[in-house]
Parts: sequence; C-alpha cells; structure tokens
Amino acid sequence: MQDKYNHLEVEPAAQSQWNARDAYRVTEDASKKKFYACSMLPYPSGKLHMGHVRNYTINDMLTRYLRMNGYNVLMPMGWDAFGLPAENAALKNGVPPAKWTYENIAYMKKQMQAMGLAIDWSREVATCDASYYKWNQWLFLKMLEKGVAYRKTQVVNWDPVDQTVLANEQVIDGKGWRTGAVVEKREIPGYYLKITDYAEELLDFVTGDKLPGWPERVKLKKIGLASPRVCALLFRTTFAAQTDS
Repeated sequence: MQDKYNHLEVEPAAQSQWNARDAYRVTEDASKKKFYACSMLPYPSGKLHMGHVRNYTINDMLTRYLRMNGYNVLMPMGWDAFGLPAENAALKNGVPPAKWTYENIAYMKKQMQAMGLAIDWSREVATCDASYYKWNQWLFLKMLEKGVAYRKTQVVNWDPVDQTVLANEQVIDGKGWRTGAVVEKREIPGYYLKITDYAEELLDFVTGDKLPGWPERVKLKKIGLASPRVCALLFRTTFAAQTDS
C-alpha cells in the first residue's frame, strides 16, 4: 500500500473503468425506487469555482448513497447558457456568443469529468441549443394562444449598460445589481403572465393535504399572487408567528 494518495494515478484509473462500463447511464427500472438528483445547471462562464465544486459534490454524495441503498438515481447535467450574460461576455472578449459559450461548456465539462461525478452525460442539455429552446418557444406560444401570456406597456426598471429590464430585487440602492449603473424608469411594452388567474386554485392546493411535511409559513410564502385570500392568510400567519415568538 502506498504511503501517499496519488490522485493523478488513482482517479484517472477509476474514472476510466467507470467510463468503460458507462456506470452512470440510467435506464428505466420499475423494480427500483426512483430519485431525480438534479442540481442547478451552471452558467458556462469559463471555469468552475469552489462554489460549483461544493454544490455538485453534495449532490454526488447523495446520488451515490441512494444508489447503494437500491434507488435508481438520475443525476443529469446541463448548461444554463442562453441570454444576456453570454452576449455581454462575447462583446467584452470580442468573440461570437456561440463560440464563447460552447468553448466554455467543453472546458467546464472536462473539469466536472475530472471530479468523477456520478453524472449521466447522455442526458446533457444546453439551453442555448435550438433543440432545447424550441420547446420554450412552443410552450410560450401555447400560453399566448390561451391568453395566459399577454402583451402590455408598463413602467419598468431599465439598466442602461446591460440594456435590459431588471426585477425590483435586482435593483440595489437605485443601481443594477450586475453593472452598478443607475437604473432608469422606462415605459416599454412587454409580455406578462396572468398567474393571478390561478391564485385560488394554487391556494386551495397548498392549504390542503397535498404537500405533507411542508411548514405552513413556507407553503403560503411560495404563493406570491395578488389574491385577497392569499394576502389575508399571509398576514394572519406572519402575525401569529410574531406574537408566538
């Protein structure tokens, strides 16, 4: 037995065996309990950092533990790669967005594979790929047809550097959370979702017995909808919690 752990020898050898056996490819197995171990998909910014390592190591440990206990566990991976961050990074670095994004994906995937994570890479997705986002477009068009999505003009928070709309939570002391630019108020058209149409249905669901084990305060705060019943229940729950403490 060696006195020191030589990761440069041991880990590539083990990973080579796993790859040869396709050890983490998941198929349907009705005889086993199923578990979907999906962490957040990373944005391919260029390199993994220790936050990524921590996040995916935790999920990897959970996946391996459940597998050893007889579960059929799927640990997928993909890339949250579509939209403004990729465009801004491409402009900053003077390269086309697709080239910048896919090169980063390849590099970060290589880093993840070097970690030996129990990922089923056959399920890999990239949200910037047309084969993926076409379904987002299809779903949006269906919502538009049903009137769930609609277009209107409204005053919004505008970041003049990122050239995009910001949510209230992304405005800190009057400035954009990413750029630090002073946020402007602009009246522009945009698409919105009529989620308030489903407020009562959602409220009846979460206040019933369909979410066992969820704390009442958590269930109610998940419903950020403009419904008088929701507002009343949230007020009563928060007030009760404050008076009890």
